Parts: sequence; C-alpha cells; structure tokens
Amino acid sequence: MELRQLRYFRAVVEEGNLTRAARSLGLGSSALSEQIITLERQLDVRLFHRTRAGMVPTAAGRALIPHARDVLAAARTARQAVREAARTTVCWRVGVTPGSPHPLVCRLWELLTGAGVAAEPVDVPAAEQVDAVRAGRLDAGLVCLPVDSQGLTTVTVSDAPLGVLLRADHPLAGRTEVTWAELEGQELLWFARELAPGYHDDVLAACHAAGWWPTLRARPPRRALFTAELRCVPDLVALRPRTAVDDGPGLAWRPLHEAPHVRHALVWRADDEGGTRPVAKIMTAVAAALTAA
Repeated sequence: MELRQLRYFRAVVEEGNLTRAARSLGLGSSALSEQIITLERQLDVRLFHRTRAGMVPTAAGRALIPHARDVLAAARTARQAVREAARTTVCWRVGVTPGSPHPLVCRLWELLTGAGVAAEPVDVPAAEQVDAVRAGRLDAGLVCLPVDSQGLTTVTVSDAPLGVLLRADHPLAGRTEVTWAELEGQELLWFARELAPGYHDDVLAACHAAGWWPTLRARPPRRALFTAELRCVPDLVALRPRTAVDDGPGLAWRPLHEAPHVRHALVWRADDEGGTRPVAKIMTAVAAALTAA
C-alpha cells in the first residue's frame, strides 16, 4: 500500500464519483480506476460498490477511511517538521552502507538538504558505521540491518523483498518468478562479509534453509563492476531488491518466490537531542518523511 494510493482512495471517498475524483487529482478516470483496483487486489477486499450513482464505500472501505486520513495527515506533519527544522544550515558526516538503494540515498539527501543540513556522505560498512556514530565520528548513518544498534536510535526506512538479477539472455530471465530450486547450479555474486555481516549471514541462512547452497563470488559493491560481471559470466546471479536495480542493457530482474527481505535503517545517537547540531530532531523528521513516502 502506497501513500499515493491512499490519497486516491480518499479522493474517491470524498467525491463519491470516480470522474470527479480523477479531475481533482489531475488523473484520467481509467488511470484512477486502475489504481483503486490495484489497491483492492493488494488488500484482497472490495473497497467500493460501483453503482450508477457513484462509488459507495463497502464495510472494508469504511474501515480504511480513518486510517487513510491518519496516514496522510502524518505525512503532512512529517513534511512540515522537516521544513521547520531547516532554520540553520549545519554540516554533518552521514555514513552510507555500500550498495544502498540509489533512490533511497537520493531521497535522504533531499530531505537533509531541505532541513538545512549540508551533509557529507561517507561510504562506510554497516558494522563500522554504528561504532562511528556512537563515537561521534559520524552524525548519522544509513545502515543495512541487522546491526548492533545498542545506544542508538534506529528507524527502519526501507523494507523490500530480494529478487534475482541476471543476464537478459539467462534461461531464468524467461520466468515471471524464480523459485529457489531453479537457482541450483547458479553462482551468487555477493559481497565481503565485513561490509554488513548481519545481512550477509541472514540472507545466506535463508538460501541454505531453502535448499540452495551457492558458490559465492565476493566482489566490492561497485555498480559498474557488478553489472559488467553479471552481463559477462554465465550461470551467475545476484540477489537485489527491485528498488536498488537499474537493469540497463543486458540485465533482467525477476521476483524470487518466498524471498528474504533487505531492510535499511537510519541510526543516530539516542542522547543527541540539542545544542548547535540538533541531530535527533532533524533525523526523527527525516525518518518520518522517508517511512511515509
């Protein structure tokens, strides 16, 4: 369920008519109808009775109305909080785990900039980030979970299922969804454990539990080298979330049945509440905006 879907749902409820709601949103009626149908499929319920008089919420639809309004109000509050925090420009060092989803990193930097923070990005493995944040060498960090975040405030801002990234002409590229059994015999393009040991071990444990014990090809998480190797080496796959993938020519991404998830979180010192560097206040607002998007 996405924020925009809730906004579309609210508009249909308030207008009571698909055409009027679409006009108020600046959408075509067919596009809005498809979005409502998609939301109903995701929730596995009917949200509206379609009548000649208009769109009438079902019992399930009526149950969703207050929650949709609350979520949309929370998103507005988060945006306002970020803007209010942008009173003075401060300079922070913010760690980013190698291989973090590009859209997430871009959005994080947009929000920090909007809050008046001149952020200096630092490419730091997740395990090293939490120690650096505790010691004050970093003001905040974007880490891949799980990590030992004792003494830190940790807010999950991204949670996505992994899928299979492979050559466009790979035999599995013809599948709409890849199963674990079909990965037998494939080599896994992975990363060195020290970069994110918790995530590294969790995903491999999920692979083993599903019956796949891949040979690992550990490489630095550099996009150009990563994609070039996938394109050139037969029987080589990677496990990546869809949000982190820019297929480009020669690559394809396919969903993985019963896939493990990758989660990213913002971390900062729990006791960093004030002074000239109001990290906790700004990061709380930024995390809220990321989770509401």
